[in-house]
Amino acid sequence: MIQSFVFSDGKLVGRDLEIEALRLVRADKGLILWVDLQNPTEEEIKTILEGVFQFHPLAIEDCRAPSSLPKSEDYEEYLFLVTHAVDFTRTEKFNTTELDLFLGKDFLVTYHVTPLKSIASTIDRCVKATGVVARGPDRLAHFIIDALVDHFKPVTDELRAELEEIEESVLTASDASLTTQLLQVRSEIALLRQIVRPQRDMISRLARGDSKMIRAIMLPYFRDLRDNLIRIDETAASFADQLLISFDLYLNKSGFQANEGIKALTALTAISLPATIVGTWYGMNFEHMPELKSPYGYPGVIVLTLILTVLMWRWCKRRRWI
Repeated sequence: MIQSFVFSDGKLVGRDLEIEALRLVRADKGLILWVDLQNPTEEEIKTILEGVFQFHPLAIEDCRAPSSLPKSEDYEEYLFLVTHAVDFTRTEKFNTTELDLFLGKDFLVTYHVTPLKSIASTIDRCVKATGVVARGPDRLAHFIIDALVDHFKPVTDELRAELEEIEESVLTASDASLTTQLLQVRSEIALLRQIVRPQRDMISRLARGDSKMIRAIMLPYFRDLRDNLIRIDETAASFADQLLISFDLYLNKSGFQANEGIKALTALTAISLPATIVGTWYGMNFEHMPELKSPYGYPGVIVLTLILTVLMWRWCKRRRWI
């Protein structure tokens, strides 16, 4: 699906133009053009990316083949950005969606396979605005990336809630699936940091003014984006530390429970030791054992066994094995 938006003096003056009209707008340097490609066909890719804008084949190939890491490449007439939107739910877990941007002096082209909240909210903002929306494509790019970064907050909130549930489970229950849950959350936090860190570095380069496609007036806005990504990365780092503490607590608790079981088995063995020794001693098949023929031999052995067992029980109790 192709959507297009034309801006003049910062105001939206047209949308959803035909291909020939896009070529005319592209040639008019007084207009700003934003073209959004959502799950485009191969023909649409060739028409827009190769035909109307004539982007570099490697950049177009990057759009076709999703990248696992954000990046930026500065071409002569435009800046190519690869960003990632994130979504997290308890059922579907961690999902990422790639968003590619071609940012020029008077145009912006966005490419994504699945619908994105950041694109939808920016389109809604442009359509509903009655005044100036964006005097440059870098402003539109900021709107989109800013909305994309804002959608990291629900992800961090979900991860925080999941970590709190894990901590409660560690302290109150002994669930066999807790180890699997801990490892899964750790991989989710690692994936979040893997996305945020390169994206933070990429926005930092833009905020320093390394690209000529970003106007000086927009640098403070991109610095604010960088600060937001730094906070998200620090939050993810604190989640990793928190998860490590929970994992240590779980291991210590598991070790304590194992030690308690060993102590109980040791106490049981110690208590049964007198009866085992006495029974083994008098189970020997010797003919000359005088106490075996004594009328008090059997009661005496029982009393001796009970006394030794009680003494062993008290010894185990004193050592807090039982």
